Amino acid sequence: MTIQTADLCDEHGDKVRVVAPMGFRSLGGRPDLGGPITTLKAFEDNALVRSALEEPGQGRVLVVDGGGSMRCAMVGDQLAKLGVDNGWAGIVVYGCIRDSAAISGMDIGVFALGTHPRKTVKRGIGERDVPVSFGGQTFVPGQFIYADADGLILSDTGLL
Repeated sequence: MTIQTADLCDEHGDKVRVVAPMGFRSLGGRPDLGGPITTLKAFEDNALVRSALEEPGQGRVLVVDGGGSMRCAMVGDQLAKLGVDNGWAGIVVYGCIRDSAAISGMDIGVFALGTHPRKTVKRGIGERDVPVSFGGQTFVPGQFIYADADGLILSDTGLL
């Protein structure tokens, strides 16, 4: 199924909240994504990202608030592969990813601000399943996110 955020906005009007354009790029093998969200807040430490993606995704989207850091990558090819293998619909990173060539061939939607070759530290510091905010919106676990080349949108209920 192809997700078209413009059509979802037209069809659902006030039920949809648009994330402010911040330069998110589609970097996964799927050009779009959609599903219920799980959140993670961690700055330049992706140990909790691994922990989350090791769990069954059940079609969820992992929203990672990396503080917008452009100094290292919160997701690389090994973590994206975990997401694929464990049934995650996608990953949204308010920050960077790496191994973008490999990730672009994987059956998962990945959106991030950019790429960076440096990996993070692994201290396990961060918070899971808490509200996170960026792009003028607050992402709450259990809400739904949809993303494509036109942008990211949020809804309290599933739209598809």
